[in-house]
Amino acid sequence: MRIALLTYRGNMFCGGQGIYAAELARGLHELGHEVHVIAGPPLPELRPGIPLHVIPNLNAFGQDLADALPADRPFSALAPGHLWELGLSRLGVFPEMTAFGIRLLMRWRTLQQRHRFDVVLDNQSLTWGLLGIQAAGTPVVGVVHHPLHIDRIADFEIEPTFTRKWKRTLYFPLFMQERVVPRLARILTVSQASRARIEEFFGVPAAGVDVVYNGTDTATFRPLERPIESDLIFIGRTEDRKKGIPYLLDAFARTPDHITLKIVDGRIPDDGLVVRKLHELGIGHRVTLVRRMLSVEELVEQYASARIALVPSFFEGFGFPASEAMACGLPVIATIGGALPEVVGTDGSTGRVVPFRDTAALAGAIRDLGTLPHDTVAKMGAAARQRVLDRFSWRGAAEQTAAVLAGVVRAHRRP
Repeated sequence: MRIALLTYRGNMFCGGQGIYAAELARGLHELGHEVHVIAGPPLPELRPGIPLHVIPNLNAFGQDLADALPADRPFSALAPGHLWELGLSRLGVFPEMTAFGIRLLMRWRTLQQRHRFDVVLDNQSLTWGLLGIQAAGTPVVGVVHHPLHIDRIADFEIEPTFTRKWKRTLYFPLFMQERVVPRLARILTVSQASRARIEEFFGVPAAGVDVVYNGTDTATFRPLERPIESDLIFIGRTEDRKKGIPYLLDAFARTPDHITLKIVDGRIPDDGLVVRKLHELGIGHRVTLVRRMLSVEELVEQYASARIALVPSFFEGFGFPASEAMACGLPVIATIGGALPEVVGTDGSTGRVVPFRDTAALAGAIRDLGTLPHDTVAKMGAAARQRVLDRFSWRGAAEQTAAVLAGVVRAHRRP
């Protein structure tokens, strides 16, 4: 098959969607399919032999008008895609997905004439432009890692002021996605939990959604020999409300003083959630902050410096922080947020899964695992890595995705 894989933001350090695009493209390519990645910046790092087509953007959201306009070509913002992006960003709307779709649609005829794609696989841009591509004759399979409605709910719960709710309502392109998702040829998602939420928020019956679990790069994320620096580790975007950092710190404050925590996030603001909560709870002496951007290898070293990983998310469509920690040989304390029970397991052999919002339960799990002998924790970590090896490979994800795409192509060609 000739596959166009779309990702409006492709960098692997921008979150799980960037990892998904690069790894799935590699897997499909290794299976013998012709895969072209069409991406907006920051761009993915692709294996040799996988063409990359760049869809530019202004990255105008959150910038002053003068900074958003190219200094050498200020009138280039009058181009339809740039003008759309600039206008929406001034209203407080996150415009990247919408603008990506407009720019892609303007280039699609040339791309399709040159490469004759059989199918489009969209990595959660879910933009109006996909409907135009599909109307022009190429079926589109949409990947929904999780509905963005969940992010908005998490924001509302942690900061329930009217002003915050109004800003976040403007920010998320929910109306667009609610209209686009049900009209695509097929929907893919990465967990049973996400499939249930897609049915809830987009009205797509579960039978119309295929579940293909993500893989995890177990060659990169692996156990290392390194001195232990902390009992617990949290790696993730602390300002992302659905990651549950306030609940984590509230629970941690209720655990014995000798248990320590490391938080790894290169974008912790001085006035952000973490700094405010550490001051409020008086637990700064027990918490180490790693506030610099890390390479993947440095990330693996950070995992190796701790005994237990924490993933207290409100919702995870899959949960790379959990699977990557497990691949590094750490047991995980997670919440029932979304797919985390599917990834971590619920029998207690690889960690603990506790209710979300229940700080007492989270504190109890931290106390239980944090006081276990080192050998016991190491055995749980070995079982966690084996679970990932057995269940979450990118080769398997690519094979299952290719089967879904082939079915869509056959249905499209059927008279």
